Amino acid sequence: MKIYHNPRCSKSRETLSILNKKNVKVDIIEYLKTPLKKVDIQNIITMLGTSAFNLIRKQEKVFKERYKGKNLSEAEWTTVLHQNPILIERPIVVKDNIAIIGRPPINVLFLLK
Repeated sequence: MKIYHNPRCSKSRETLSILNKKNVKVDIIEYLKTPLKKVDIQNIITMLGTSAFNLIRKQEKVFKERYKGKNLSEAEWTTVLHQNPILIERPIVVKDNIAIIGRPPINVLFLLK
């Protein structure tokens, strides 16, 4: 499993804690320190079965100041996520070709079935 993790986020920490308590081997990717490639973001979007716009944290200051109300294409929103990784919803946990967002953290249990 992989977790796209922000250690400053309580939901991300809680999700990682659940995985650790279940003794799951997890690759931790701190995506703010090691930004994702566009192709990685596109793959995550596909695994989540969502759109780039739905993966955006709309309460972040950078979204409100630069992007709120804009009508961008899927490719443009993916570029926004690539250029502003703080906007990526978190945490994201991936197992095989399935991904979930750990909001709430217990969502991760779906991947452990």
